[in-house]
Formats: sequence, structure tokens, C-alpha cells
Amino acid sequence: MNGIDWELVRSSLWPLAEGLIRGTIPLTVVSFVLGLALAVLLALMRLSGRRLVSGVARAYVSVIRGTPLLLQLFIVFFGLPSLGLTIDPWPSAIIALTLNVGGYASEAVRGAILAVPRGQWEAAMTVGMGRTTTLRRVVLPQASRIAVPSLSNTLISLVKDTSLVSAITVTELLRTAQEIAAPSFEFFTLYGLAAVYYWVVCLVLSFGQTRLETRLSRYVAA
Repeated sequence: MNGIDWELVRSSLWPLAEGLIRGTIPLTVVSFVLGLALAVLLALMRLSGRRLVSGVARAYVSVIRGTPLLLQLFIVFFGLPSLGLTIDPWPSAIIALTLNVGGYASEAVRGAILAVPRGQWEAAMTVGMGRTTTLRRVVLPQASRIAVPSLSNTLISLVKDTSLVSAITVTELLRTAQEIAAPSFEFFTLYGLAAVYYWVVCLVLSFGQTRLETRLSRYVAA
């Protein structure tokens, strides 16, 4: 094929893989784990009988879902210094991605908790379990299985969203492609190669999601 520098492709395979391994994947894993913890907290706040607590969680989710991730990232990295709080690029990226994942995933977690039959609550209460114990030992394990498809989609979206942190100089897959392409202006080749990396990662995650859903379905059926 004309227009593609195959030698550049060959020499760029490992540097891009490094950007993926040292940047994209750690950003994704850390942000997703922290974001999931935040999501559970927000979901429980939304389900709280206290209107103030529920209202705070509802407002937070509304703001996160109603504003672009790139803007949230800029507020954390460029906006907070004006308030006297300067945060390095990597922590800024983690904070912004975590806050965003927490807002979106909380709705999936809340929906999964609500999907657990009310009879499960009543049965646990009947045998003497308190609300917290029922939630921890009965409801959340079942809700986690229900939430797998939605949370998996959030994780796949997060992989692609990490590319936005290149805007605040965090080195990950996309920024690595930009740095390699800049001297030669071979942006089509390098961006295309980066797209293949993103696609492969998402493909692997989609495969894992399908396998996990199948396994959990068997467990539930048993």
C-alpha cells in the first residue's frame, strides 16, 4: 500500500506498546477501581432515606453526566491551581477519570441494587440480619452479578477515554503516537496504529465480559 511507511510501523510497535503498558493500562485500572468504590458509595447515598444525602449524590451524578470529561479534566488540572491547589498531570488524570467513572457507574450499581428482589431483603431481615449486613452479604453480591454488563461497558469506554489525558501532557498511548509522528508528520500511520492497539484491548475486554457473564449466569442458575 502506498503512503504507509512500513519501516516506521515496525519501529513504532514497541514504543506504542510501552505507551499502552505504562500509561493507558495503569490509568484505566487505577481509575476504574477507585471509580467503582466511589460509585458504590454514591449509589448507597442515592438509595438513602435521608433527602439531603440522596440529593447530594443526585446533584453530583447530574453534574458529571452533564459535562464533558475533557472539561472535568481541565478543571482539575488547570482550574484548581487558581484556588491554590496544584496537582501534577498524573494525579490530575487519575482524579478526573475516577470522578467521571464514579458518576456514571453509580447509576449502574444503583440499578443493580434495585433489581435484587425485595424478598431477599425481607428474608435476610427475618433471620436476624441488620440492614448493613444484609446489604453486604446478600444484596451487593447479587447486585454485582447484575451490574457486570453495564460496568464492563464503562470499563471499555474508560480505556478510550484515557486518550484525553494526553491534553495535559500525560504520556499514554495516544500521546506516544503524537510524539513519534510529529517529526515526520506521519500522523495517519501512527494514529492508525494507535487505533489498532485500542481496538485490540477493547476486543479482549469484550471477550472477557462475555466469558464472565456466561460464568455468572451458570452460577445464578445453579
